[in-house]
Amino acid sequence: MTLADWNGPEELPKWDAEADVIVVGFGGAGACAAIEAAEQGASVVVLERFSGGGATAMSGGVFYAGGGTQHQRDAGFEDTCDAMFAYLKAEARGVVSDETLRCFCDGSDDDLRWLEAMGVQFEGSYCPFKTSYPTDDYYLYYSGSETVEPYRSLSKPAPRGHRVKGAGLSGASLFRSLRDRAHAMGIGVQSSTRVDSLVMDELDSVDGVECSAIPDGSIWSALHRLLYTVHCRTIIYAPPIGRIMTRWLAAIERRAAKPLRIRARKGVVLASGGFVMNRDMVAQEAPHSLAGLPLGTAGDDGSGIELGVSAGGVTSHLNRVTAWRFYNPPEGFVRGVLVDREGQRICNEALYGAAVGSKMIEEHRGKAYLILDAAMWRSSIRQVFKQTVFFQKLQTFYIYLLGHKRAQSLEQLAQKAKIDAKALANTISKYNELARRGDADPEGKPAEYVQPLVQPPFYAVNCSLDTPHAFPCPVLTLGGLVVDEDSGLVKREDGSVIDGLYAAGRSALGICSESYVSGLSIADCVFSGRRAGSHAATK
Repeated sequence: MTLADWNGPEELPKWDAEADVIVVGFGGAGACAAIEAAEQGASVVVLERFSGGGATAMSGGVFYAGGGTQHQRDAGFEDTCDAMFAYLKAEARGVVSDETLRCFCDGSDDDLRWLEAMGVQFEGSYCPFKTSYPTDDYYLYYSGSETVEPYRSLSKPAPRGHRVKGAGLSGASLFRSLRDRAHAMGIGVQSSTRVDSLVMDELDSVDGVECSAIPDGSIWSALHRLLYTVHCRTIIYAPPIGRIMTRWLAAIERRAAKPLRIRARKGVVLASGGFVMNRDMVAQEAPHSLAGLPLGTAGDDGSGIELGVSAGGVTSHLNRVTAWRFYNPPEGFVRGVLVDREGQRICNEALYGAAVGSKMIEEHRGKAYLILDAAMWRSSIRQVFKQTVFFQKLQTFYIYLLGHKRAQSLEQLAQKAKIDAKALANTISKYNELARRGDADPEGKPAEYVQPLVQPPFYAVNCSLDTPHAFPCPVLTLGGLVVDEDSGLVKREDGSVIDGLYAAGRSALGICSESYVSGLSIADCVFSGRRAGSHAATK
């Protein structure tokens, strides 16, 4: 019997279907777990609430890899696993053990080549300017804070952001390759299927799942897929419409889904994303991030994490979010000075955007303003068309047209932007003095970006957490279920593991759960997904 054939008798049998491994969620981590388990000889069923892809398919498709990949060498860069480890150890801040982080770094190139074997394409064309995401001319770039202090003193910098080859945002291309590989291997993927609960045996091991499935081929299934497609197109750029689609999706599930019980002979892998779309859960765990733009899909509702908790699993770092405050490209904006409402400088403006966002929401109440002078403003305008992709262009157009305040003096600018005028003048005066003397910036900004702000008019760009959707500050949850770092098995409060239950990707505590770097989440999805799939298949 296939899942699509079952019509739901009045009384549920013991099991309606079974497989060695059940994977809950068909995004980046779920696809990698399913493929790895199948490669190890296990029969695999994937249960996907929507049509697949998750946040991975919506992403920029950046994979963080180093240690001397072929693409780094093609671009003329040398890198070592030791250098990668030293940098990530400073970013990860002990969220995983040194042994696990070392394993991640040492296996980084192998994971990249594994993706290439799945059909994912990379390229060693290096982006020569600082950017949050490169244009279609470049596919290798510095995707973190490797080139700025204090990180550059820890290890030799190297670009490790490997962007998947593809026009525009290339996460869809990455997932498409994984999806096609899974289908080619005969992995059963049941879409429009929501997992409602885990089935436990008398020893508190996970034996299978209970779920609700909309029958394939039905009008309800087609409508469910269509609405999810609309949801993914609107949730970032038109959130109110996206939220309406989410409610309609849930209504269809209540109307048309039928119950199923599926047995997992070896294990269940939870890989259904984070919880950024569960606003009640965010309000409870990370209320400081509520003003940001949730970045994810309707599947990022915390249901996978809640399933793990229901089986006795413990969570960690649910309060950790990444807030992406990117204001470059254009590169010229890095030359400005970022201050809070009290006029105090926030950080090194050349830091990676998630590091800036972290400083902003944790130390400055989510408020930030980028101060620029006329020379910086003009030079930045000239950079826009060469340095930006479509969504970055839209954001910079908004900044230039509506998203700034302008004044002939810093005092007037402070009044317009509601910044403490005296403190702002003092901050800019000190910054200008060190720039004129050529002194090292105490915040660590590279010398090539340090120049005095002296030419009026002056500009203030609102970079706060609660900016309009035309210039959003996206947020993504990072915490999840605590797992055994050798196997991916979910842990209980006492440190024991739940037999038969695994977690991967953003449903689990992982490499990027303390601090985020572009490409690190997808790299962790591959690492943790393969780990869980392999262990479940061979146990």
